[in-house]
Amino acid sequence: MDRDDPWSVTDRSLHDTLYSLREANATAAVATVVDVEGSAYRRPGAKLVAPASGDAIGAITAGCLEGPVADLAADARESGSMIVETFDLMDDDEWGLGLGCNGVIDILVEPLDDSFDPLLAALNNRESAAVVTVTDSTVPDTPVGSRTVITDDGPQTGTDRAGLPDDVLTEIQDTIASARESGSSTVLTVEYEGNELQLFVDGIKPAPDLLLFGAQNDVHAVARFGSDAGFRVTVASPRGARAARDQYPHAHRVQSTHPTDVPAIVEDDENTYAVLLSHNLVDDRLALESLLEETDVPYIGLMGPNKRFETLQEEAAEEGKIFTQAELNRVATPVGLDLGDGSPVGIAISIISEVMAVANGRSGGQLSDRSEPIHVSNDPTS
Repeated sequence: MDRDDPWSVTDRSLHDTLYSLREANATAAVATVVDVEGSAYRRPGAKLVAPASGDAIGAITAGCLEGPVADLAADARESGSMIVETFDLMDDDEWGLGLGCNGVIDILVEPLDDSFDPLLAALNNRESAAVVTVTDSTVPDTPVGSRTVITDDGPQTGTDRAGLPDDVLTEIQDTIASARESGSSTVLTVEYEGNELQLFVDGIKPAPDLLLFGAQNDVHAVARFGSDAGFRVTVASPRGARAARDQYPHAHRVQSTHPTDVPAIVEDDENTYAVLLSHNLVDDRLALESLLEETDVPYIGLMGPNKRFETLQEEAAEEGKIFTQAELNRVATPVGLDLGDGSPVGIAISIISEVMAVANGRSGGQLSDRSEPIHVSNDPTS
């Protein structure tokens, strides 16, 4: 998906693109949704990258603002300054399109400069970050566009822009911590030395990891859809002959491993989702036991019917392993959502759909049955 359609890139691919553009010192602009009143296609934090050469990458609307945003991006690349533009998509007199989005969207458009570097370095190290940007200011020494990035190493700034005062960062430290932990975004106003600053706090997390244990043919489809959905895919093959990198072109990593050594592959427990597809009961059992005992991975999907899992538990019990309820709560078997499609592609979509639902704190039901808003609040202060 990402490879053919620049509009459909995932956050992971977009961050990789930003990293590549910065390494090449390329000229580009970045558009970010900073606030939404009512409904909109994308929520705060959604981004689009517009290089000086080549197509724009990413999406902040369904395409209805493509022209105006492209013009703003060109201005940002040329002037080196940023702007926050408000688009009222409910105003048919202005748009004349009957868009029906029922939302007012504020979009930040800015040049890609070294103020992004601390964020990209953090993501490259598999760390979350919070980007605090001034979007309106009456403070003389802290103009619009001032930015500080908070990472595991503390507050960081580039040389192309001013940073934020330490007192301001201290005042909003709880919001910053919440944004980093949840990957959420918000706009807030703070007073500083008798003046006001409007801040956009953008929490950004590294892409989640999808760990696939197995080497059979069905791993290929799961890896492909997992990558397309934005996961960083690792294929852990229990068969050394099938651990060649070129056999799994959609995987970020491929390596051979013994089932009991699978935990050593996990880099970020809380941000890793595992699926066991070895089709070998002993290998799956050993990998499952190891993941449950040695990691805090929140989700472990296991292929096969309930009867297979009952047999697995019986064999584990014979060797002295009794699964606790807390451990069983982390296991999903049979893996996947009930889509009614038994084809390899259907199974892969079912598995990735369940993993995405779990990663996003959802049950995976039909949206037509949901009484709450489709998009939950993205505000870390709420």
